[in-house]
Formats: sequence, C-alpha cells, structure tokens
Amino acid sequence: MYLLRRQAQKPSPEDDSAQKDTKVKELRAALGPLSGRNLKYCTDACLRRYLEARSWNLDKAKKMVEETLRWRATYKPEETRWHEIAHEGETGKVSRANFHDRLGRTVLIMRPAMQNTNSPEGNIRHLVYLIENGILNLPEGQEQMSWLVDFSGFSLNTNVSVKTARDIIYILQNHYPERLAVAFLYNPPRIFQAFWKAVKYFLDPKTFQKVKFVYPKGKESVELMKTFFDVENLPSEFGGQATLKYDHEEFSRMMAEDDVKTAKFWGFDEKPCRIKNGRSGAEVVPEPLPIAPIAS
Repeated sequence: MYLLRRQAQKPSPEDDSAQKDTKVKELRAALGPLSGRNLKYCTDACLRRYLEARSWNLDKAKKMVEETLRWRATYKPEETRWHEIAHEGETGKVSRANFHDRLGRTVLIMRPAMQNTNSPEGNIRHLVYLIENGILNLPEGQEQMSWLVDFSGFSLNTNVSVKTARDIIYILQNHYPERLAVAFLYNPPRIFQAFWKAVKYFLDPKTFQKVKFVYPKGKESVELMKTFFDVENLPSEFGGQATLKYDHEEFSRMMAEDDVKTAKFWGFDEKPCRIKNGRSGAEVVPEPLPIAPIAS
C-alpha cells in the first residue's frame, strides 16, 4: 500500500512541466524589473537553465543570475569583436567547426598544442567570444553546444596554466550554465593526467559528467562519440573521415560577419565591416551603409 501511495503521488510529466514553468515565473518576479541588455538576456529559456543548474532552487538560481548580470555588465562579452582578439586565433587553437553534432548543435574544436600566446586574459576573452558566437549560431530549439578537444602534439609547455583553466571553468559553470552538452577529450597523453587531476576538482558534478575521455582503442568510448557525431563529418583527428583545416583568413571573415549579427541581436548601432586579412593587426574596413533601409 505504501508503495502504491508513493507511486500515485509521483507527478506526471505535464505536472512537472507546469511546476517548472511556475518556477521560471517566480524567478523572473524575484529578479524584479529588468531593462536593456538584462531583459534581452533573461529569456524564459535562460532562466530555466539557471534553475536547472541550481536544481530548481529559487534562491540559489536568483543569486546565480544576479552574479552573471553583474559579470556581463563589467566584462561586456557581447561587445567583444573579432578583430580585437583575432591574434589569439591565428593558429586555430579554438574555433567553431564547420559541422554540427547529430542534434544540429554548434561544435567548438580545441587544440591545446596550438597555443600561441601566454596571456591568460587574452585566452579567456578569446574563448568567451567563441562561446558567445557558438550560442549565436545555435539552431532554433537548441541551447547547448558540443566541444571536441584534440590532443595531437600536446605538451605541458603549450597548455594553459591551472589558474587559467580554473578561471575558464568558473566562467563556463557560473555564467553559461547548461550550455555545454558534452566535451570529448580525444586521446589525451599520459602527461595530461597530472593537469587533469589538478583541474577536475573545480568542476561541479554536472559538468564533470559531461566530460568524456575517448581513446582510439577504447571501443566503448569511440562508440559513445559516434552517438553524438556522424563519422563522415568528424575530422580524422577525432577518428572520423573528414579533414580538419583551419584557414584563419576565412574564419576571420566569417567572424566579422557574425559580429554584425551580434550587434543586431543586442541592438547596437554598428556598421558592418570586413576583414582585410586574417593576421594579427589586420585592418578592419568599414563597409558603406545603404542609403535607405530595405523594407522587410
């Protein structure tokens, strides 16, 4: 009888969804009036991610959102433009892939061996820019992205410091909750284990579960990866059949175009521009604005 009573009390999926919708409304009310970028940022889907990250605890989610809004007001990630951090991306150490995972989600590719600067702030701002860009390019109905980390040529000399890794993890977990679907670490060498032991303690349990180690000879891990990616799209560096090629000049043009989309999304009055070349110190050339607006 006790078990039957407990089963009867279990909420249906419809009831659970309704309860979560109510929590979103309560969180919005608790935050108080929002305006400008804060209002633009705090969509219902956004508030739902913060609640999910804090196990639907209203007070904890409210505190988390407020901390993010303060961070965004200071850091202003939506104002960073590619030409400001393009030098960080010259080697393609982090880039947005030209393919998606099986669910159509944005994929970021990271190649630690391609580290080309020793600026912690520069590395962090470059990654934050690409996270924002990845979110901008998510298809409708998708809120998360996948990460692929290629350890070819990895050495501790080219890796970011533990402190920088800690700062990156803090930003990802606290200001981009529930944005990461999965992170595949492909064939990390044994020397990476010491670094991993140092940084894994900064990961909360939810993020930790999303990190997957994949080894070419590990059938189970390879099969798991295939459930997320089509082998035809996956670069050979990750056991797939495609070719991974990073063209900095082409990528820079694509990012410059996306900067215009970002400005439009956030309501900035910004002229479109084109990248004259993709190298560090590239000239950003403003494009002429149309004389009259085109009717929609």
